Amino acid sequence: MEDTAVSNRMIVGIDPREQHVPGLAWAVDEAVRRRLALHLVVAVPPLPGGQHIDAPWRRSMLRARGESALADAVATVRALHADVPLTTELLDGAPSAVLCRAAAHARMLVVGSRRLSRPEELFSAGSVVVPVSARADCPVVVVREPEHAGERRPHLVVGVDGSSSSRAAVDFAVEEAAVHGAALRAVWVWRRPVVSFGDETAELDERRRVLSQTVAGRADRYPDVEITQQVLRGHPVEELARASAGALVVVVGRHGRGGYSGMRLGSVVHGLLHRAECPVITVPASRHG
Repeated sequence: MEDTAVSNRMIVGIDPREQHVPGLAWAVDEAVRRRLALHLVVAVPPLPGGQHIDAPWRRSMLRARGESALADAVATVRALHADVPLTTELLDGAPSAVLCRAAAHARMLVVGSRRLSRPEELFSAGSVVVPVSARADCPVVVVREPEHAGERRPHLVVGVDGSSSSRAAVDFAVEEAAVHGAALRAVWVWRRPVVSFGDETAELDERRRVLSQTVAGRADRYPDVEITQQVLRGHPVEELARASAGALVVVVGRHGRGGYSGMRLGSVVHGLLHRAECPVITVPASRHG
C-alpha cells in the first residue's frame, strides 16, 4: 500500500555550496498550489581520496555546512510562505544517489542548476542535474531560470514525439497547466532529413495525426485547460528552447533506463536542460502519484 504521507511530498535538493533561491521559490509556489509538503534534503558526499588523519574533522565540517545550508533554506521557505508543511534531512552519500532514493515515492523532485557547462555537469563529483533527471522515478524539475510569471496568458509547453514517455509528459503537463490556470502548447518538432525519399506532406500529416492522438482525451479531464497543437520543422532542442522563452515551464518525456545516464536521458532533454529559458520538467515513461 502506498504511503500517502510520503507520496504527497515534494523533495527539494539543497546545494550547501550555494543557495538557489529561484528553485526554492518555485518549489514553495508549487507545493502551495498542489497542497504538498516540502522535504528539503542535503547530501553529505563521501570524502575523496580515502581515509586521512583529518577525515573526522573534514567530515564534521561537511555536515556542519550541510546543516547551515538547511537552516538557511528553511528561513527562505518561511519568508516565502509561513505555513507550508516543511521537513528537512541531512543524508550521507553522493548527492544524485541520495536524491534519487529520497524521491522514490515523492510526487516530484526539484533541483536548481548553477549553469554548469556540459562537461562539468556530466563529470563533476557533485553532478546532480543530469543523473537525477535521468534516474529519478518521479518528475524532476530543474530550475535554472525563474518561470515567466508576468505573462498575460500564462502557458506551458510540452514536447511530443509519439513515444510512451511523451504521452506521460502530456498527462503531467495538462495536470500542471490546470494547477496553474494556464494554457498548454503541445509541440512536435520534426527534424526533416537532409535527403527525403518519402512524401513530405504525408509525413507531416502523420505527425499531426499522432500529435492529435496523443493529446486526445485530456480535454475531457481538464476542460478548463486550453490545448493548442503545433508541428514545427527544425532541430528539437532549438525549437523547444525557443518556445520556452515565454513559457511557465517546458515539460518533456524521458526515455527508458539503462546505460550511461547522459545517453539514457536523451539528447533533446539533455540539450534543453542547458538551453531552456524557464524551468524544465522531465517525466519518466511510467510514474506513480
